[in-house]
Amino acid sequence: MTGLTYADYLRMDDLLSLQSPRTPHTADRAVVLAEQFFIITHQASELWLKQIASDLDAAAEALCPPHQPADLELGAEFLARTVELLRVLHEQLVALEKLPVRYFAEFRPYLAGASGAQSAQFRMLASLLGNDQGDGSLYRAYQSAAEHQGTSVAEVCARGVGAGVLHRLAEALLDIGNGYWRWKVTHLALVSRMIDQRDGTGGTSGAGHLARRIALPFPELRRLRSLRYPN
Repeated sequence: MTGLTYADYLRMDDLLSLQSPRTPHTADRAVVLAEQFFIITHQASELWLKQIASDLDAAAEALCPPHQPADLELGAEFLARTVELLRVLHEQLVALEKLPVRYFAEFRPYLAGASGAQSAQFRMLASLLGNDQGDGSLYRAYQSAAEHQGTSVAEVCARGVGAGVLHRLAEALLDIGNGYWRWKVTHLALVSRMIDQRDGTGGTSGAGHLARRIALPFPELRRLRSLRYPN
């Protein structure tokens, strides 16, 4: 009986067969490779979004009462990992800046109506985090955790490090919000570079559509924390 191999465990044959550029093979090789780069970056982003959404969902579950002290620490671990994974998403966009605009312009027509705006996982992440118009399910879980501990978010922010794990959770949420915002701003800059004022492939207004949707999550938490440092 043979043991499990690295290739079998990761299903490498399946994984490496999922990149199918629509640019004709008769086109310049640089254009085909540019589209492959574009596909790989987006596929990798969707994989990281899967992990981020799973971790944030697990964090929210850990924070919801009734919970034990160990559950709050577990939630903090999930949030800390998300902070780093948002950095990974951001760096992937930085790498995508190495896609020459002239090659993108050549394969863009083959995208037809496909657009990142159609990402179901991105919408799921937005629902978890919320925006400046309303809180998402993750922050509501944090509020419940504070109340279950006999305190409030305002009191946690006022006490700072004295609030222990609740303080660390609050700081992690703010780091997540900042990382998410930076990722979206970098995406806007990339789209502006690639298509400027042209419409997006999904029928949106392109860069303008993205710009109107950039907002920092956790507005109440940011407001309450700012009261601790009024100057």
